[in-house]
Amino acid sequence: MRKIVIRSIAAVASIAAMASLAACGDNAPAASNSGSGSAASGEQISGTFTGEGATSQEQAIKAWINGYKQQNPNANISYNGTGSGAGVTKFLSGATAWAGSDATLKDDEASQKPKQCAADASIFEVPVYISAIAVVYNISGLDNSKHIQMDAATIAKIFDGKITKWNDPAITSQNPDLTLPDKAITVVHRSEDSGTTQDFTSYLQDAGGQENWSYKPAKAWPNKVGQGAEGTAGVSNTVSMGDGTIGYIDASKIGKLGSVAVKVGDAYVPYSAEAAAKVVDASPIDDTAKSPRVVIKLDHKTTEANAYPVVLVSYDVVCSAYADANTGKFIKSWLTYEVSDEGQQLAAENVGSAPMSDTLRAKVTKSIETIK
Repeated sequence: MRKIVIRSIAAVASIAAMASLAACGDNAPAASNSGSGSAASGEQISGTFTGEGATSQEQAIKAWINGYKQQNPNANISYNGTGSGAGVTKFLSGATAWAGSDATLKDDEASQKPKQCAADASIFEVPVYISAIAVVYNISGLDNSKHIQMDAATIAKIFDGKITKWNDPAITSQNPDLTLPDKAITVVHRSEDSGTTQDFTSYLQDAGGQENWSYKPAKAWPNKVGQGAEGTAGVSNTVSMGDGTIGYIDASKIGKLGSVAVKVGDAYVPYSAEAAAKVVDASPIDDTAKSPRVVIKLDHKTTEANAYPVVLVSYDVVCSAYADANTGKFIKSWLTYEVSDEGQQLAAENVGSAPMSDTLRAKVTKSIETIK
């Protein structure tokens, strides 16, 4: 994982000061010094602002809050990781300034006008956080540092209950150097509406084959296979506590779990921030999503070397203009900080996410600049 390069004594002093403040918090990640959190006019942001949604972003947001507050100490920011579906619902109800979502807006959602938005405003989403979705496992007696190799069809069959044993030939034939047990596979999936589920099921549909995965991408888990757990942490914990379990989580929460190396072309690629970024950079922007929306059409069938195709792109959902001008200034400033080079590197340093490319940042920044 790359370290953020500290270029000046002043930056070191600033980080040291923040470390003492962070120690009073809930194990908050380290922050980095920057002026990019200030409003465009140079004035500081103050007030209380709340977001809710995707659990994938939660740890990155803790780091971003610390970094942002260095320049805006009177900005009180909170984020409640309840899942993408709950977050978008809360935003559309008018209860929050923004929502975090691992799924893009549906057409009927994008046409709504929540009460926190100005009367003539629309809502839109921009990507702020990129991470691999790790397919994780826990098998007693098997070294979790060993990647189990699987192609997309095998992963799809497991999560649809068509492969039920770890020593099934479909798995063992791809892992000649591993001794896999005659043990039942227990699938663990998200129990609530989840953008991570939508991203994962989108990969299964695109790459797994219709005969192996017949469901459309959705926030809700589509079949009755396995057991549900709430949030990224819930899936991670449930897989950890079981034997023979398999699940899907934001790679930042993998801990000591084993993971699957996914077949891309003729090679098997383990998850990494760099491998996830390759897929995002190679994927087109959806030109059917009306500006200022920035929606990435992930290429799950990529054959590019060293690319990892099971990727989570998490978005922030905001108003194009806010009824409260101060909230609008905050959102514009906050998103600018999140997607800045420093903000992206800070997230990468703290949670292992993939920093967005300069090309994507330019497109996202252009949309953020339209907020009033």
